[in-house]
Amino acid sequence: MTIHNMYIFDKFGTLLYYAEWNRIKQSGITREEEAKLMYGMLYSLKSFTSKMSPTDSKEGFLNYKTNKYALHYYETATGLKFVLNTDTAATGVRELLQQLYGKVFVEYVNRNPLWVPGTPIESELFKVKLDEFIKQSPLYSSKSI
Repeated sequence: MTIHNMYIFDKFGTLLYYAEWNRIKQSGITREEEAKLMYGMLYSLKSFTSKMSPTDSKEGFLNYKTNKYALHYYETATGLKFVLNTDTAATGVRELLQQLYGKVFVEYVNRNPLWVPGTPIESELFKVKLDEFIKQSPLYSSKSI
């Protein structure tokens, strides 16, 4: 299984952090434009899901899958949005995102007195711990499909 890339957005759609591991194809647009497209798509999918769902769901949109990749979405109670793109065989990604939030984001970003919410995450310690966390995950593989 392969993890391709990850986005972290705040509740206002600001890209706080982006990382990639096994991303082969680039979008051909700037990172800022790509982030805006991603957030716009997430906003639309969440809206569509809530309007079209036959039942009330607390969770709403969680993921989607194409024939090439899967997008997994996790939103915290404070409105932070974590997006992880993987290959289509990945399982247990929601749990991985929950652990990533609790064990890495909260520990190395939220508890960092130098970080101002709503600003990009610049912490080298966070980058190192995130990379370690992802690479130790059973979902991570450096082989691309």
